[in-house]
Amino acid sequence: SVGIQSAGGVGWALADWIADRHPPMDLSSVDIRRAFPFQAEPAYLSERVPESLGLLYAMHWPFYQYESARGQRVSPLHDRLDAAGAVFGETAGWERPNWYATGGQARRYTYSYGKQNWWANAGEECRAVRERVALFDQTSFAKFTVDGPDSLAVLDELSTARIDVPVGKAVYTQWCNDRGGIEADLTVTRLGLDRFLVVTAAAAQTRDWARLRRVSRDRDVEISDITEHWAMIGLMGPKARFVLAPLTDASLTNTDFPFGTSQRIDIAGIDVLALRMSYVGELGWELYLPNEHAVELYDALMDAGEPHGLALAGYHAMNTLRLESGYRHWGHDITDEDTPIEAGLGFTIGWDKPNPWTGRAALENQRERPRNKRLIQFRLEHPDMLCYHDDPILRDGEPVGSTTSSMWSYVEDRCLAMGYLHRSGNEGVVQEWLDAGTFEINIGGEFVPATPSIRSFYDPRNQRVRLEDGP
Repeated sequence: SVGIQSAGGVGWALADWIADRHPPMDLSSVDIRRAFPFQAEPAYLSERVPESLGLLYAMHWPFYQYESARGQRVSPLHDRLDAAGAVFGETAGWERPNWYATGGQARRYTYSYGKQNWWANAGEECRAVRERVALFDQTSFAKFTVDGPDSLAVLDELSTARIDVPVGKAVYTQWCNDRGGIEADLTVTRLGLDRFLVVTAAAAQTRDWARLRRVSRDRDVEISDITEHWAMIGLMGPKARFVLAPLTDASLTNTDFPFGTSQRIDIAGIDVLALRMSYVGELGWELYLPNEHAVELYDALMDAGEPHGLALAGYHAMNTLRLESGYRHWGHDITDEDTPIEAGLGFTIGWDKPNPWTGRAALENQRERPRNKRLIQFRLEHPDMLCYHDDPILRDGEPVGSTTSSMWSYVEDRCLAMGYLHRSGNEGVVQEWLDAGTFEINIGGEFVPATPSIRSFYDPRNQRVRLEDGP
């Protein structure tokens, strides 16, 4: 069995982990912190284990969705989205709309290593976000509150970014280990002098909660996991202001509600915590509120958005949009083996923070050296070819790295990918080295020409999130 076959490696990795106090490699896929309480229930295991084992030697299709033990966690918007044609996938037990079927289209996946049956649907959803406005159900994102006199000290110790910011400011940051590797990728919003909201990926809920709890021990701080109790609706696109404006008296201008800030505002008579943030590279707001008011807010937004072409969008579209915009995804583009400097996230680091923070010494040391490992964006110069991850990247015929994630871009009409490049010596992975080489990505033995870029191909200066348009 695989268990017996893997036993030697498991013993070695675990022994090193205990001795060194950290894993010898990225072991997030087998880390106990990847699991959730519902996955220990006999009813869940009796359904899921047979399917999992049965798939061990089956074709590992891209975007495969488990069919057993579904419906463990559902958003308050689930019924509304189901009625609108949502085709749900599962992440961390959550039923999440991956794409929306239209007309009489079958609401199921037809798997392939080429363009699957939802490709055109996701394309329309992406175009809605880029050209008009779309609504995402992001309730599955993990949400923690941190309160108390030591709340700032705890979060500042964990975070690479400066957390001592004005009330209302939302901060994008990483939590690193002592080696500078990225353990978490999230946002921290200061709601009060001693009150903060931490938002992270659904799949990272257990992992990040465990780290937050550990650092909070013996500190004057109270932490709460409100993930199951609060919904989150993302309203994203250049027409987002036009949808929100008639529903609120709050000013939504760049001056009064700038990017990277939060406010409690009234929307359609509902008290909402609005964060002007975006994971899709467009103007937009993340709207947080108690579950019991989520459907009411959803209905109000859909009604107000109809004149502006408001569409529903799923997580396949979100994945394309974030990759077009150069936004990293933890677990693929960034792991505990990658540092913010290597991942192009050095801009998040508060080098002038007065107090110690985890990973500082390692990152300051790396800061002085050439970037011999660097995350780069790629565009495949082929009208149909797709890649997914772990595809070898070659420069002038020599292997120099591998891809970490990839999606089809409906803006570029090409497949886009991210991947780490490695270069020995004292010059590092710099623009001149990229310009001087010819790059290819090996996809199943076919060498596909690829164009590298340090910046994203779409909106390389990230200006769309600061768009000033509308009432």
